[in-house]
Amino acid sequence: MEKTWEGKKLVFYDGDCGFCNRSVQFVLEKEKQPEISFCALQTNKARSFFEEKGLPTPDLSTFYFWNGKTMKSKSGGALSLCREMRFPWSILVIFQVIPRFMRDGVYDWVAARRHRLMKGFCVLPTPEQQRRFVRDDQEV
Repeated sequence: MEKTWEGKKLVFYDGDCGFCNRSVQFVLEKEKQPEISFCALQTNKARSFFEEKGLPTPDLSTFYFWNGKTMKSKSGGALSLCREMRFPWSILVIFQVIPRFMRDGVYDWVAARRHRLMKGFCVLPTPEQQRRFVRDDQEV
C-alpha cells in the first residue's frame, strides 16, 4: 500500500460516527479538486496503512489527514485539510496561529460529544465519489 498511496491525500475517519460521516460529506462538497480519498479507521486497510507508515495505532475519536507525505491529526489535521477546500473554507487555516494545545482542547471537547452532536448520518456518495472510498475488498 505504501507505494500505491505515495503522494495521495487521505482522510481517515470513524466510519460509525454520524458527525464524522457528515464531515466527509462536507469535504466532498467543498474540496477544490476531487483528489482526496477517504478511509474508515475500522478497516484493515487503515490499520495496514498506519502500520506500514510506522504510525501509532489510530484512535477512533481522532480525525487524521495524510497530505501525501505526513500525517496530521486532530485540529492540525482539520486545518491542514482546509488548505484543500474552496474559499471561504480555505481561510480557516488562519486558526493555526492559536497554540495547538488550545485548538486540540476544543477538538477533544467536540470529539468526546460527537455521537451526541449528530446521530447516524450516512454519506451517500455519487458513483464517481464512491471510487475514492478505500475499502478492505479492493486493491489499492
